[in-house]
Amino acid sequence: MEIQNILITGRIYQEMAQILLKEKIDKDFRFVSENEVSLDDLLWADAYVGFCPTENFQFGNMKWVHSLGAGVDRFLFNREWKEDVLLTRTVCSFGQKISEYCLSYILRDLQGHDVYAWYQSKRQWKQVVPKSIQEQNIVVYGTGAVGQEVAKNLFSLGVKPIGVSRSGAAKPYFSEVVPVSRAADVMVKADWVINTLPLTKETYKFFDDEFFYRLQNAGFINVGRGATVDDEALLNALEKRYVRLAVLDVFTKEPLSTDSPLWQHPNVIITPHISALTSPEEAVQSFLTTLKHIEENKPIVNKVDVLKGY
Repeated sequence: MEIQNILITGRIYQEMAQILLKEKIDKDFRFVSENEVSLDDLLWADAYVGFCPTENFQFGNMKWVHSLGAGVDRFLFNREWKEDVLLTRTVCSFGQKISEYCLSYILRDLQGHDVYAWYQSKRQWKQVVPKSIQEQNIVVYGTGAVGQEVAKNLFSLGVKPIGVSRSGAAKPYFSEVVPVSRAADVMVKADWVINTLPLTKETYKFFDDEFFYRLQNAGFINVGRGATVDDEALLNALEKRYVRLAVLDVFTKEPLSTDSPLWQHPNVIITPHISALTSPEEAVQSFLTTLKHIEENKPIVNKVDVLKGY
């Protein structure tokens, strides 16, 4: 496939422009903010690079679309995809970043940071024995690249993470992987559940009342996609103590509405989709590597299966 006209947009388009223009690549580029992309830009482009489609997006003559994020649901979920257009995603240190994010909140809880902050405010010298992460039963939903990296870092600390996937196929660093159909067997014992699932028709509001009611005072971390969680079901689970703490980095609609009850809930921690931000440098590296493989007809490891949605 030959690519010549490349349209780059999204929140880091200016930083990418600075890096790419120094590379002196023999391609024609247009660097445009999302709200300024015109129909002419879209019809001109062989390739579109961004975090999501613009409101006026259309394929035109495009041969390739490259997502600057790990997820591609904004390109595929409830959208028609043109069959002859290649879709790829950015692959970089997302898994490591998400692992660090998850570990920071798990360790914060196990070490009693909030408890000791309260005691300090009261000038009270009281000891609460910290819990060991090795004793925690941690279940990771999604055993792809990100899920495996999360499992790898947990494993290095002595955890025996359990994975849940559609197939239940064994994956590195998981003590076992079970199919979704058998997940109920492991959920009862879970101290923590980490969601790394992509958003597809099958995973939309996957974490619902039926799911949460299997838990017994567990922690829940969502670093996958917001719309995989039924917020009302999560709130119910928090009130009934099926979930004792929810750490949420992604939401169905972002920014999260100011009137959402999640903001004020004492057992909810909210972060603004920062568990794995794409850096301009990594974005450019992944983009250029993918472009090279496309033009040299080499295997494209970050190609998206548009039927599966990931």
